[in-house]
Amino acid sequence: MTLLWNAVALVAAYLIGSLSFAVIVSRFMGLSDPRSYGSGNPGATNVLRSGNKKAAALTLLFDLVKGLVPVALVVLWGHHLGLDETSAAWVGLAAFLGHLWPVFFRFQGGKGVATAAGVLLGLNPLLGGVVLLTWLMVAYFTRYSSLAALIAAAAAPVIHLVGWGGSGATVALLIMSGLLIWRHQANISKLLAGTESRIGQKTGSTPPSDAGAAPAATQPAAKRPHHSRHHPKRKSH
Repeated sequence: MTLLWNAVALVAAYLIGSLSFAVIVSRFMGLSDPRSYGSGNPGATNVLRSGNKKAAALTLLFDLVKGLVPVALVVLWGHHLGLDETSAAWVGLAAFLGHLWPVFFRFQGGKGVATAAGVLLGLNPLLGGVVLLTWLMVAYFTRYSSLAALIAAAAAPVIHLVGWGGSGATVALLIMSGLLIWRHQANISKLLAGTESRIGQKTGSTPPSDAGAAPAATQPAAKRPHHSRHHPKRKSH
């Protein structure tokens, strides 16, 4: 019976994770599909590039909640059904996979940073808080969301291993972190090349440049049409 409840929890978590709130919120607020601009990633950071901070904040919140809720439900009430912390971690991984490959949105999902944060907070608030603080510090000082996500992802399973000992939950977190880093391959390349967008930067919005244009003072003046003046000849007396 425990095996059945595990399967039910995993499927339910995947379906909840498949709700792509970047797309849902953008549609509700009349914005462009986040998969059609910027990085093409349906996540809060890319929605922020639309210039709508409220939509980005809602996306971040809902993406976090959809990772937190399934895990928290298992942690709080799963023991009645034979589900333990390891089960909760794998349920969190299922929600994370739903975000990466959402069945409701042609399997075109985001990178899973906010959802992973929700999973960690649901599994253990202290663990989630430490990892989230790591993300915030790196993001604040570097202004690179992707770099913050990479460092926080690498730290999560290590913090769990050191602070709470190795278990099946650590394996689930390790897989989740590995997938999150893998989804940031393009960002890693851009970071190394120095072309990665910073937080709040609108993709495609470049400051006006005078390169290639002649300064106003040196631009040739438009030729005026030459009008010849004909003075009437004076009669000689």
